[in-house]
Amino acid sequence: MIRKTRKKKAAAVSIIGGADGPTSVFIAGKTKKKSLKEKIRQRHILRKREKAASAIKAEPHSFDELVLYLQNKHHASELSKQSVSYQEQYKCVKESLILHYQPELLGDLAKIADLKGRDRASIEEALRQARLRSEAAQAVSDGQFPIDFHLYRICTKRGMIEFAVERRWGLISCSYSGSKEEMKRLKAICRDVYLYYGVTEEDIRNQTDRYQELVSVLAI
Repeated sequence: MIRKTRKKKAAAVSIIGGADGPTSVFIAGKTKKKSLKEKIRQRHILRKREKAASAIKAEPHSFDELVLYLQNKHHASELSKQSVSYQEQYKCVKESLILHYQPELLGDLAKIADLKGRDRASIEEALRQARLRSEAAQAVSDGQFPIDFHLYRICTKRGMIEFAVERRWGLISCSYSGSKEEMKRLKAICRDVYLYYGVTEEDIRNQTDRYQELVSVLAI
């Protein structure tokens, strides 16, 4: 999933690999007919993805090689497990991975009930369920669902980029923020790292999550 937020003097981008973010809430209601502008935008995105996909070749690297690449080329440093950023991302990644691979560990909370309407009470109920699901995910022990999570940070003069690496389940994700002038450079670093990690022939053939994430990054 790719999520973008922009402010007047700064911008931020997050690219989350594996499963979608765990606390997404969708408002129920009839789907509106797409406008011409939306249709054109979707076609543009599709063309960019097709172009990106056509350029991908099988040149994979392991997680060990990826970490060395981050440290040697981009001077990344690994964040402590006690840091705020590590704790926040760890919780999000853990919940997403459980939902993706073993949702049964969360019981009925694995699926948030559809909203019955657009009113405040319905939205608050959905948020309450999301909060309970998050708490349930964090309560799952390492023995039930082991995670090998690491977080690396690259600092530039006007921005910062973080790469989350989960070795056991094969997840890589990145997020970056900084001045508008710095976004081009941060985006280039993200693309470079994803291209280095690469994909296998099997990833291309089966269009795996690893392959789809690379396509998404190259199409931004």
